[in-house]
Amino acid sequence: MKAIKITAERQMAVVDIEEPQMGDNEVLLRLSYVGFCGSDLNTFLGRNPMVHMPVIPGHEVGAVIEKVGSKVPDALKPGMVVTVNPYTNCGNCASCRNGRVNACEHNETLGVQRDGSMRERIALPWEKIIPAGQLSPRTSALIEPMSVGFHAVSRAQVTDIDVVMVIGCGMVGMGAVVRSVQRGATVIAADIDDEKLALARQMGATYTVNTMTEDVHTRLQEMTGGFGPDVVIEAVGSPMTYQMAVNEVAFTGRTVCIGYAKTEVSFQTKFFVQKELDIRGSRNALPSDFRAVIRYLEKGTCPVDALISKVVKPEDASDAMNEWAAAPGKVFRILVDME
Repeated sequence: MKAIKITAERQMAVVDIEEPQMGDNEVLLRLSYVGFCGSDLNTFLGRNPMVHMPVIPGHEVGAVIEKVGSKVPDALKPGMVVTVNPYTNCGNCASCRNGRVNACEHNETLGVQRDGSMRERIALPWEKIIPAGQLSPRTSALIEPMSVGFHAVSRAQVTDIDVVMVIGCGMVGMGAVVRSVQRGATVIAADIDDEKLALARQMGATYTVNTMTEDVHTRLQEMTGGFGPDVVIEAVGSPMTYQMAVNEVAFTGRTVCIGYAKTEVSFQTKFFVQKELDIRGSRNALPSDFRAVIRYLEKGTCPVDALISKVVKPEDASDAMNEWAAAPGKVFRILVDME
């Protein structure tokens, strides 16, 4: 069967691989749509230190169950549209013992530490299969990245009395915008692209800030009555946005970091103490986050088409990644049509 493989820096090809062998506790999926995410782009550009090369990318899945093993629960049936929880957990590390399996010390994500889902079929443990309800396979490929943003909002313990600033309005950041709005918060969306900011307003943000063209501090003080945001969610992964999060969050506020900065970041650590900040990491997502995203998408209010920048065939995936690398700020999600 065919698969997409990243073989070296900026080298991607369609290759033939063996058909998967399904175990008794596994589900065989026929992949419909698989999304490229930022980690896949970094792998393609040779900037992902966690990846094991060469690798089949892809962990944002919209698929259909083709076959189930003999020990798979009856709730999973052939023909169902599903997505995938692409993370592993060892069950023995501190994170797993504390019930936070999304942050497993030994996690292996599809398409990063192990081969991913950009292939015609894949066999996975039934526990990792998440029914997508009434969603189409195409929409289901958006569930995982949005769930990462939903999880960050849970980590921030957002409530209806909070002002939440989300830095970075890609797919993950949009998930954080949506979930914060659902919790009743006032949301400030920040990005360098006006088109993304306009879409953030469409998805519920009350305010927007272009961090490239506006005085961020002055604008935030105006929006918050001089207090600053109660919560800042960093969804970019750059030294500048990390510093912005700490500098601009209100006294006794919460800062939640999703993005990985590629270089060291220098902070005014006095703010950690003077503001008595809660600074928290947010990694991956839990099954409950996936379910919450599915419920949101089933309402039909999400502008799904606006979130999908391009749909390509496997043979055109390499060209699409080069285009994304040339203009990273203009892309939400590229989906690969595996059918």
